[in-house]
Amino acid sequence: MQKLFSFGFWNTIAGTILRNRITFIAIIVAITAGLISQWKYIGFSFTEANLLPDKHPLNVQYQEFLEKFGNEGNVIVIATQDEDLFSKEKFKHWAKLSDTLRTFSEIKSVVDITDLKDLTRKIDPKRFEFVDIINSDNYTNNTLSAFKTKLFDSLPFYDGLVYNSKSKTIQTTIFLEDSIVNTKARKDFVLKDFKPLIDTFSEDSSIDVRVTGMPYIRTLNSQNIIDEIKWFVLAALLVTSFIFYFFFRSFRATIISMCTVIIGVMWAFGVIGLFKYEITVLTAIIPPLIIVIGIPNCIFLINKYQQEIKLHGNQAKSLQRVIAKIGNATLMTNVTTASGFATFIFTQSELLKEFGTVASINIISIFVLSLLIIPIAYSYMAPPKDKHLKHLGKKWIEGFVNWIESMVRHKRITIYFTSVGVLMLSFIGIYFIKISGSLLEDMPQKAEFIKDVRFFEKEFNGVMPLEFLIDTKRENGVSKLRTLKSIEELGNTLEAFPEFSKSLSVVNLAKYAKQAFYNGNSQFYQLPSGQEQNFMLPYFQNFKADGKLNAYADSTARYARLTVFMKDVGVKRMEQIEAELEPKLEKIFPKERYEVSMTGKALIYQKGTKYLINNLVLSLSLAILLIALFMAWMFRSFRMILISLIPNILPLLMTAGMMGFLGVPIKPSTILVFSIAFGISVDDTIHFLAKYRQELKARDWSIKKSVYPALRETTVSMFYTSIVLYFGFSVFMISSFGGTVALGGLVSATLLFAMLSNLLLLPSLLLSLERSIANKETLKKPQINIIDTEEDEKEEITS
Repeated sequence: MQKLFSFGFWNTIAGTILRNRITFIAIIVAITAGLISQWKYIGFSFTEANLLPDKHPLNVQYQEFLEKFGNEGNVIVIATQDEDLFSKEKFKHWAKLSDTLRTFSEIKSVVDITDLKDLTRKIDPKRFEFVDIINSDNYTNNTLSAFKTKLFDSLPFYDGLVYNSKSKTIQTTIFLEDSIVNTKARKDFVLKDFKPLIDTFSEDSSIDVRVTGMPYIRTLNSQNIIDEIKWFVLAALLVTSFIFYFFFRSFRATIISMCTVIIGVMWAFGVIGLFKYEITVLTAIIPPLIIVIGIPNCIFLINKYQQEIKLHGNQAKSLQRVIAKIGNATLMTNVTTASGFATFIFTQSELLKEFGTVASINIISIFVLSLLIIPIAYSYMAPPKDKHLKHLGKKWIEGFVNWIESMVRHKRITIYFTSVGVLMLSFIGIYFIKISGSLLEDMPQKAEFIKDVRFFEKEFNGVMPLEFLIDTKRENGVSKLRTLKSIEELGNTLEAFPEFSKSLSVVNLAKYAKQAFYNGNSQFYQLPSGQEQNFMLPYFQNFKADGKLNAYADSTARYARLTVFMKDVGVKRMEQIEAELEPKLEKIFPKERYEVSMTGKALIYQKGTKYLINNLVLSLSLAILLIALFMAWMFRSFRMILISLIPNILPLLMTAGMMGFLGVPIKPSTILVFSIAFGISVDDTIHFLAKYRQELKARDWSIKKSVYPALRETTVSMFYTSIVLYFGFSVFMISSFGGTVALGGLVSATLLFAMLSNLLLLPSLLLSLERSIANKETLKKPQINIIDTEEDEKEEITS
């Protein structure tokens, strides 16, 4: 393995690349064309991210619920608070909208005030029957006024379903066909038919309409993700190219680097299509991520090329040395970065597995592209002019290098005290970190559909369905009075929580039936007694219930369903609610007679967040272990492994503490920060320790004589790459998604902390602990040769 990655090995690779330039260009073009052909297979996510494994008990329960009652996330709701809605003109507009909605094949049914049915008792034969409350041919101001009075005063069954009794808000409930809910057809219907229809209606009728429902929210949210990808890529290119030009002052170097990362982005999209993955909130950030990570590769290679040109002016020799001397170090840094992402593959979440797979593959790909394109491109060009090399001796960067060296040489105690102080503050901040499982928190908060969500949370206490599946363990068990009373008690218990809406269940229909039995008197909107059930039984035998109002018991009447809509609460509050509910559920539904489970997409997402956090702690541990193994492979010293990890773990703790103080919660988007930042920040450590190792050999294993030259030489490149990464990840902060903004800001901050930690704390530790870690016997153990030495020069084959 030593020989495989020796200077001679990379020298051979360099010669192969430069002698076969046309062949490698043809290979790159062929692979690029092949991956572009895979773009058509890129999918788009049409449902919420399921962070739980498919075989997790909650997912199993949810699938059982879907088999019995169909998709619970198929409801879109439109509402208005227009005071003049019951005027003749506006009521006709509302009725016309409902009629138009019913014509769409994607819509299964519509429940609205213009087509409400009243449950009535018929005598001959004895039966219950739904009859129209108002006829479309009889829209007059008088009839509409009477209808309004009847609706709000005499039809409590519809309270919470089509109106809010307190604010008089009116809503129309639209049930989509289950077959389109999680497909492209839903997206096309919402964006091309439904939304334009609502916008036109609102403008023509002067009725302010609010729209919500999980299918609607998911569609607009996923469209925002798609729209933002191009802006992310463009912004990342602009920011990194500007910084690159600022450092190198060369259009040629900038264009070559931009072409390299653009090809890398093409490959990234191709890999997503090749694996038939979907564009999600996570995979959407991979293309700009490749740009941000690819530019530092370009910086190291071009910087080394220009240094070699400045040193001896031989272009062929410079190109050979770029690959031979930088190849191994760049490979190691990219491997460690890819490892940070690859640890996501070991989680049980399909979403994270896909993200880790695509990111790690493309990080290695951008390394290969950089190593091939940059030397080959420069081989066809004239050597850089003196003006392109001036940046190598800039005064301002020299001042920064001098400050770093002065701190390490004279103020190590200050560095240690500062580090300990920061560590203590970080632990205090970590104590305040909260966990968020909010489904809507990361969505664009300024978007109209989010404002509508808040409106519905205020008026109807939520939009996200929470389902209770009740197994009575026997056929027709739902119709038993004991069961109905238990379901009613559960509904009352849930409605006591401010986070839940009024409950919907078979109990509502049973109450409505009793009201109908007593000739529509709303005072009798309550569960019938056992005796009343017997009187009402003949009326039920000939009753044909409206399916959309009676979807709360299965065909065998063994299983019942109770639905509430809940506000967008976090994990902690939901856990508190569950803890309060558990003993009450056991009391209401004794386990020997009933089996009750709580399910729904929103609940699964919240549980997935908690599950994800537990898995990503393991993922980060694996990343640290894996990178520690790389360090052991390179330096063959356990003490050096510990010293190299300390400057990289400290920034992670600092970021965690900062999250606590700033109130940034742990959620799927922010938990990624740690693995990503650790994988990238350790690159600086590798570059510094590699140069430090070279200086030890050249200076007869003198620690003090080795640390400072290594520090001076690596500071510039580390500063350049850190600045590029900082501004590159800051691009994510232009996103309208809160999670992406947090990810960009936190990774940027962590990488700045990591740069300072590697430039100040790492060399200070080496100097202070030299007797413990840096004796000649330890350091001369066989290891990977990352940076060339004088002996390696003898192996060089000039081009």
